[in-house]
Amino acid sequence: MLRLAKTPWVLWLAFVVVHAWLGIVGLTASTLPWGDVTLVYSAWIENGLNGYWVGIDGPWVYPLLALVPMIAAMGLGPSLYGTGWLFLVVIANGAVLAFILNSRATAAPSAEVSADDRVGFTPNIRFVAAWWWLGFLLLLGPVALGRIDTFEVDLVIVGLLLAIRRPAISGGLLALAMWVKVWPAALIVAVVIAVKRRAVVAIGAAVTAIGVAVVGLLLGAGANLFSFVTQQTGRGLQVEAPISLPWMWMAYFRLPNSRVYYDEDILTFQVKGNGGPVADFLTTPLLAIAVVCVLALGIWVVRSGASATRVLPSLSLALVTALIVFNKVGSPQFMLWISAPIILGLVWQGREFRRFAIIAAVLGALTQLIYPYLYDWLLSLDPFMLTVLTVRNLLVIVLFALAVRSVFRARVRSKSLEFTPSEKVAI
Repeated sequence: MLRLAKTPWVLWLAFVVVHAWLGIVGLTASTLPWGDVTLVYSAWIENGLNGYWVGIDGPWVYPLLALVPMIAAMGLGPSLYGTGWLFLVVIANGAVLAFILNSRATAAPSAEVSADDRVGFTPNIRFVAAWWWLGFLLLLGPVALGRIDTFEVDLVIVGLLLAIRRPAISGGLLALAMWVKVWPAALIVAVVIAVKRRAVVAIGAAVTAIGVAVVGLLLGAGANLFSFVTQQTGRGLQVEAPISLPWMWMAYFRLPNSRVYYDEDILTFQVKGNGGPVADFLTTPLLAIAVVCVLALGIWVVRSGASATRVLPSLSLALVTALIVFNKVGSPQFMLWISAPIILGLVWQGREFRRFAIIAAVLGALTQLIYPYLYDWLLSLDPFMLTVLTVRNLLVIVLFALAVRSVFRARVRSKSLEFTPSEKVAI
């Protein structure tokens, strides 16, 4: 059985089965798990083909490069837009799987990588990472393929794995991901902090980011190029966000002014109640403070002498979970973000990252239970689904805390403060 698990054709067969299953469910389930793709994305592109492009002719919630896969999915025509999207996802994820299985970045590094950065690599770990990834996608469910997040996460996975060997390409890929959705910007900073060739990473990211911006301006986007920064400010507390938990339970107990409602402008379900506006206001500064604190911890640990393989996986995971824990938005596809640092950790640290991988898998399964299958139960404040949501969100907080602790424990203690065995006996 173990020998089969290390056989590439078995892994590729599992890849096809998993993607076929998730695609069929996403396109045919009555709960419309791919509704964002078939209803919202397709409408944006049809409007663009008729003369009005979001992000160029008007403001948009996403950065400009999010248009690229949305446009490409129209290749089979509007009636088969969902099928076109599935083909693109299979190609993108297939490229990532091929990279994990065949790239030198996931094999034992050569002499070009320092001894300190060599310690995390172990034989056949690429198969462990690949199998975990497929299992996680299956546990997370159809939303793992049916959102724009699939494409930026693919870029982030490869970008992180190339951080040591190809820092310029790493910075460029992470910058491209940032122009699909904003959150990978934090990982660019994390890579700059962790790796030795940080200037190369920064230059690669800057050149790529500026290049995309120039293209957007040449297309006539103007101020709309950066409209995604302000388009999210009008959001309230989304029902699935960890910070919204108290208000979800307040609505369940029917406390005054507490209720779940649908926001027609943002097209999402939110919750309100006493104290909600204060929490809504505080989430943005709290999120910024959390990210800055995690990055500061990473700088301190790296300055102690810790290697990139010891720091970057946990630092990336701490940043991604911080962006979920302290966010007033809580979409199910956010759990997909976690897969990138988990894969990096499995490849670079092996068994040491096993606990994080198990927790992430549980988070995926709980998220699929919430969306798409029993989402209506959650909106109707069913106590069982509220409990599931509570467990899921508390587990995200636990994962964040464990990741922060892992970053802290990666520090290299000063030798002047350590005792040799003989010194301990003398004392």
